[in-house]
Amino acid sequence: MTLAYAFIGLGHLGGNLAASLLRNGFAVTVVDRDPAAVERLVALGATAAASPAKAAARAGNAITCLPSPKVSEAVLAGPDGLLQGLPKGGTWIEMSTNGRDEIVRLAALASAKGIETLECPVTGGVHLAAVGKITALVGGDAALYEWHRPAIEAMCAKSFLMGPIGSAAVIKVITNMLAFIHLVAAGEALMLAKQGGLDLAQAYHAIVASSGNSFVHETESQLILNGSYDIGFTMDLALKDLGFALAMGRDCGAPLDLATRVNAIFEEGKRAYGGNAWSTQIVKLLEDAVGTELRAPGFPARLEL
Repeated sequence: MTLAYAFIGLGHLGGNLAASLLRNGFAVTVVDRDPAAVERLVALGATAAASPAKAAARAGNAITCLPSPKVSEAVLAGPDGLLQGLPKGGTWIEMSTNGRDEIVRLAALASAKGIETLECPVTGGVHLAAVGKITALVGGDAALYEWHRPAIEAMCAKSFLMGPIGSAAVIKVITNMLAFIHLVAAGEALMLAKQGGLDLAQAYHAIVASSGNSFVHETESQLILNGSYDIGFTMDLALKDLGFALAMGRDCGAPLDLATRVNAIFEEGKRAYGGNAWSTQIVKLLEDAVGTELRAPGFPARLEL
């Protein structure tokens, strides 16, 4: 049996995830504050609904991909939220990035209404979500995961069941923390190459083939070298995720010296360029400080497979 889903949150990431469901034959009912985002999904075969509650009542299961725990809670438990529409025994799949305490608390709200929860944040970048090749990090009941696995695999090339609710939040925060550390490091490496007189394109490819390579260098460095910085992920979102990591470190008694320093750099980036600036523009702080741009021909303005 092919399940139907409500999908709430059609931003850079959510819109691509919902489109992958549609491409794979799932019935999808969509809700977003942006009418243009809804129209794009309707053109692909989705049905529009006026509220999360109405979408959930139509589909019986719901997926959310939202910018913060506060928004997730409003969409889940607000007056027109998912809990007003989902039937008992329905499932809420939360693909937003949350802290562990937040997702455990929200799942408890759902459970009190007879709704089961899977947390399913994703990692890999918007460009991978666009072609269904992003990675899912799943927390929740194993049998529930298997029940919804066809939909998860329609959106994601790989998925990892990490353990009970809250487990995926931990590993997601870890992967994002690493990504921001790698991004700052990649910017410093490229600047050192520039100031050392190297051809930046050749330096990029040499690093890719070296022990110093990272996924972030392979992908986001290209957007820096192009000058577009267009990663589809903002400074505000980076700071939200780094905040989760630092809070988790305090709670667990794990010193996070690098993450603390990178968080301070992103705070400076937000002050300089605004919270809606792309997270990759954190490297612009270094460009501005040195007075030179990190540019090379032949690199794309956006990441595509």
